[in-house]
Amino acid sequence: MPRWLNRNVWGMTITSLLSDACYEMVLAVLPGFLPIIHVAAAALGWIEGASDAFSSFLKLFSGHYSDKIGRRKWMIALGYLFTGTGLSIFATAVTWIPILLGRMVSWFGKGIRGSLRDAMLSESVDADVRGRAFGFHRAGDTVGAIVGPLAGVALLSLLPKAPPDLPFRLIFLLSLIPGLCAPLAFALMVRETRRQPMPRKKLVASIRQLPAAFRRFLLAIGVFGLGDFSPTLLTLAAATLLRSAHGPVRAAQFAAILYVIRNIVYAAAAFPIGSLADRASKIPLLAGGYLCEALVAAATALLFTRHSATFPILAIVFVVSGIFAAAQDTLTGAIPPDLTDAKMRGTVYGTMGAVNGAGDLIASAMVGTLWTVVSPVAGFGAASALMLCGAAALVVDPRSRDAL
Repeated sequence: MPRWLNRNVWGMTITSLLSDACYEMVLAVLPGFLPIIHVAAAALGWIEGASDAFSSFLKLFSGHYSDKIGRRKWMIALGYLFTGTGLSIFATAVTWIPILLGRMVSWFGKGIRGSLRDAMLSESVDADVRGRAFGFHRAGDTVGAIVGPLAGVALLSLLPKAPPDLPFRLIFLLSLIPGLCAPLAFALMVRETRRQPMPRKKLVASIRQLPAAFRRFLLAIGVFGLGDFSPTLLTLAAATLLRSAHGPVRAAQFAAILYVIRNIVYAAAAFPIGSLADRASKIPLLAGGYLCEALVAAATALLFTRHSATFPILAIVFVVSGIFAAAQDTLTGAIPPDLTDAKMRGTVYGTMGAVNGAGDLIASAMVGTLWTVVSPVAGFGAASALMLCGAAALVVDPRSRDAL
């Protein structure tokens, strides 16, 4: 067994697989459920943006707090518990309000554990194999994001279809099974090495101490994040473009399958990208991933000018988006330790999470609002332009390239 593939890497990977199976099962079918209860794209954009921002800003505080107390494991397990149970609230929804509530509960858990898990993972392996560890974790994580949507699609076919909202509500409840197994797996499999507590550590002072190279990196990913909308909006776009030819339920199934295709590509590409990052410069690889998603947004805008799309064309769009997701999640996990001090690891990942959260709120709200008020072409076109700026910001600073 490779020296980086240790008990903690396995434990965190299995936990993430189960957690992703839970919430991706729900998120894959959610775009088909929303039109049934008359929730518009603008509402989805604001819900996605608000919940992602809430989650990401929590990462800042939880990361800093874990540095102060010298422990992370119990906070991560609690976070997985909230993540695994919150989305079941969707089963009660007749308006957008329970959708927002369930998202906030679930993403509260994601905010608690996200940066802490990445910090623990980075501390569990040596620096020269960190890319492979993150790539393996992201690949396993995404296996759950494949299993979950496939289960959702299968259940849409197998469960009773009258009334039309019933199969969706049952899926939301069934998501509790993997959702509750995830925190149990983490508690049993992952071991924590106690670190020296730093009780006098102040959040603002810690952020000010972040190295200049890392702050430049944060600026670039922040610019990109202004256009980096939630993949749920991409799935909703696919369902919308397919609806005229296939009807709402069938279009929802096809859209969920496209999301599965995206996640299969993500899972397949994550480890090779991480392995390559251990031998090559990480910044250009991340910039290439950013370029992929900018092209995805531009292609989606173009398809909306035609008011419909075929499944094969949309499959190409989702494949490219999967390559982006693998590059982004693997490399933004592997890059920060190369630029920062190990004693600040929780604060480092938490700060990056907060920057991403601000971008998530703006991007998803912008795309959803422009989609509803102006046109989907305007929403996805604006996102593409902002993401291109972020990709350019990564590579124009030679000091950032040289640091990695």
